[in-house]
Amino acid sequence: MKFGHRAVPIALAAVLIDAIGFGIVIPVLPTLIVELSGATLTDATRIGGALAIVFALAHFFAAPILGNLGDRFGRRPVILAAMLIFAVDYALMAFAPTIAWLFAGRLVAGIAGAVYGPANAILADVTPPEKRGATFGLMGAAFGIGFVVGPAIGGLLADFGPRTPFMVAAALAAINATWIFFILPETLAPENRRQFDWKRANPLGTFRPLFAMTGALPLLAVAFIWQLAHQVYPATWAFYAELAHGWDSRAIGWSLAASGTAMALTQIFVTGRAIAALGEAKTLMIGLIVGTLAYTAYGFATAGWQVYVILMFGALQMLAYPALNAMLSRRVDAANQGALQGGMASIASIAAILGPLSLTQTLAYGAEHGFPGAAFALAAVLTTVAAGIVLVFVLRRPHAAEPVA
Repeated sequence: MKFGHRAVPIALAAVLIDAIGFGIVIPVLPTLIVELSGATLTDATRIGGALAIVFALAHFFAAPILGNLGDRFGRRPVILAAMLIFAVDYALMAFAPTIAWLFAGRLVAGIAGAVYGPANAILADVTPPEKRGATFGLMGAAFGIGFVVGPAIGGLLADFGPRTPFMVAAALAAINATWIFFILPETLAPENRRQFDWKRANPLGTFRPLFAMTGALPLLAVAFIWQLAHQVYPATWAFYAELAHGWDSRAIGWSLAASGTAMALTQIFVTGRAIAALGEAKTLMIGLIVGTLAYTAYGFATAGWQVYVILMFGALQMLAYPALNAMLSRRVDAANQGALQGGMASIASIAAILGPLSLTQTLAYGAEHGFPGAAFALAAVLTTVAAGIVLVFVLRRPHAAEPVA
C-alpha cells in the first residue's frame, strides 16, 4: 500500500498501538478490579463504569487542548509526548497496588488517548485535499484492527495474570514512542503555526457547528442516542460475559475480537453497497432495527454459543452510523466538514461519559436480581427510540433529511 508520505504510516501506527493498548486490558479488567478492591463481580461492574467515566471525561477535555498544542508547537512533540505518557501509564497500572492507582491510570490514559486529533492533523498536513477522505479511512481501519487484535492478545495474556496485558501495552507504547522519536518528521511548517488559544481549546465550542445546522435536530438526537446505546459494548461486555455466561478472560478476548472483525467486515463490504442501493435514510433505519434486535437477543441469551450467532447478525447495526454521518455531512459545506466532525466527536464523548454511568448501573442492578442482560435491554430501548425518531421525522417527512439550501 502506498501512503504518499512517510509520516502517514507512523501516525497510523500510533493510533493502532493506542487501540491495541485500550483493547488489550478489557478482558482482564473485571479480574483486576476484584483483586484490587475486594468487591464482588457485580460491584466491580459499577467500579468499571466509574473507570470508564474518568477516562471519557479526561478525553473530552484533553482532545481540543492537544489539538491546539499541535497547532502551536507542531504535531511531532505532541504525539511523542502522548506515546510516552501511555507507556508510563500502562506501567503504572500494571503495578497498581490499590484501586485508586487504577483510577489515576485511567485518568492519564484519557488525556493521552486524545492523540487522535494530532494524528489526524498529521494526515491532513501531508495529504492533498482530494485524497484525504481515503487517508482518513485508513485511520478508522487502524483503530478497528487495533480493537480486534487488542482483546484477543489480552485474552491470551490473561493466562499469565491480570497485570500482564498492562505490561505488554506499556512496552508497545514505549516501542512506538522510540519509533516516533527517530523517524517521524514534523509535518507542520513553522510559518503555519499559531498561538495557543484557550477559547479554541474549549471542548464546549465544538458543539457550535451543530447548533447552526438548521433542521438537523432529529438527526443529532439520533446520533446521541445511538452513541449512548453503543456504549454497552466497551462499558459492560467483559462484565456481562462473565456474569451471564461464566466466561474467563480468554473467552472474553476472543468474543471481542470476533465482534470487532464482524463489524469491520460489515463496514468494508456492506455499508457502501447498502447506501448506494437503498439510500442513507433506509440504511440508517436498517442499522437501528438490527441494533435493537441484537441488543435484545444479547439481553436474553442463555448460552455462550448464542452470543456468536448474534454478533454475526448484529454486525449489520454498523450500517447506522456511516449512513447517519453521511446525511449530516450533506447539510454543511466543504469548509465546515471538519467542524461538523469535531462536533460529532464531542457528542460521542458525552455519550462515553453518560453511557457507562447508566449502563453499568443497570447491569449491576439486573445481575443482583437475576437478569445480567439488563444493560443490553436498556440499549435496545434506547435504539428503539432512535428508530422511532427516524421513522417520524425522516422517513415520513423525507424533505427533513435533505440539505438546507
